[in-house]
Parts: sequence; C-alpha cells; structure tokens
Amino acid sequence: MSKENQRYYNPIRRAILNYQMIAPGEKVAIGLSGGKDSTSLLSWLDTIKKQERLGYTFEIVPICLDMGLGMDLTPLKDFCQKLGYALEVVPTNIAEVIFDIRQESSPCSLCAKLRRGILYRRAKELGCSKVALGHHLDDAIETYFMNFLFHGRLASFEPKSYLAKTDITLIRPLIYLEEQTVCQFVAAENIPVIFNPCPVDKKTKREEVKHFVSQIAATYPDVRQKFIAGMERGELTNFWLNPAG
Repeated sequence: MSKENQRYYNPIRRAILNYQMIAPGEKVAIGLSGGKDSTSLLSWLDTIKKQERLGYTFEIVPICLDMGLGMDLTPLKDFCQKLGYALEVVPTNIAEVIFDIRQESSPCSLCAKLRRGILYRRAKELGCSKVALGHHLDDAIETYFMNFLFHGRLASFEPKSYLAKTDITLIRPLIYLEEQTVCQFVAAENIPVIFNPCPVDKKTKREEVKHFVSQIAATYPDVRQKFIAGMERGELTNFWLNPAG
C-alpha cells in the first residue's frame, strides 16, 4: 500500500487539498467516458472517499454521456455497480449533430463544447456542485503546447475553475499524475477500458502534440515536473506587457 500511496493517492490527495477541490459532504459528479483516465479517477476517488483520506467524506455521482456511436457501456455499468454506484447514462444525439447534420471536418472542439454543456446541466440537476474530469498532467502539458502552437497563447486549463453560467465548479484531481502512471494502474488493477468508436479518435492535432511532448520528455525526462513548477510559480511580471495593448 505504501507504493500505491506514493504513486497514486498522495499526488491526488495533494492536488485536492492544494486547490480545495472537494469540501466535506459535497456531491461530486465524475464525468465518465469509458476511457482509462476517467474510470481510474472513479476508482481512486472511491477509495479516497471510503477510507476518508481527506479527513472527511463526500458523495460521488458517476455520469456518462451516450454519444450515439453505439458504444457498449455494460463494462462501465458493471464496474460502477461493483463499487456501489448506479451509473447515470445521459442519451444524446451529439454524434448525429457533428457527423451527419453539420458534417464537421474538425469536430473535436464542437464535440467537447456539446458534451460539457450536457454533462454540467445533468450534474446540476442531480444536485452536484462539482464535476470531476480525468485530465492528467500530460493533458495539461499538451493543452499548453496546443494553445502555444496553434493560437499563440501561453496557457493551459486550471486544476479548478468555477463556471458561472452553470454554477458548477470543474475539478481535475489527476493534475499531478502522468499518463504513464494511469496506464500502470489500469494494467495492475484490470480497470475496464471501453473502445472509443469515434471516427477521428487518434487522428487529431492533440495526438500530434502528444507525440511532440513524448519527444521532448525523451531528451528532458523531468519536463513534466518542471511544467508543474512553472505553472504554479508563474508570475505576470515574467511576461512582456505591451503598453499598446
């Protein structure tokens, strides 16, 4: 258990406490896709909750959107039931809107926007004040480089952010965990992973950036930890402030 604490639970607990992600007694929705990251997040938060590793308990509500792609959610439902939860499945027509009606050539941005809107709304209806997503450290780094390379912005997503429109706070408890650590957990604990039938899966700009980050890490192995340090120590005075705006 000491190795598991060091590898998984301590970084997650530290992220939750550092950013005050979960309050005592709070109802937290977990957005599940069937992929390794979000299902691992459910497993970890379940253990943290049941063992009161934060010093208090909280509620968990697993939510999954049915995208209309014919994905078999049975393994995910069974896994949730094994942990003591009923998976809330929300039917949507997102796939039809994106691929059939709008025929998007670059569908990821619109898909994410539609998914988030439905997820936040359902979480609020179920009495949740927080929505936890399975984004890990590699996701944060990739988002940073995507913003830099494609938009000229030096920014990534926040570990915790309040969304005024939906009155929901978005949290990312895996922000200190590397993707490789998640993969090791999935293999060791036989976490169910559902095949993603999306026609553009693994064919996106994010996938290109993922390979780019891997190449950097091959030369500079501590780049991920340096990224955390840089983001948490970031100061506005280190940027060029153009007087002309």
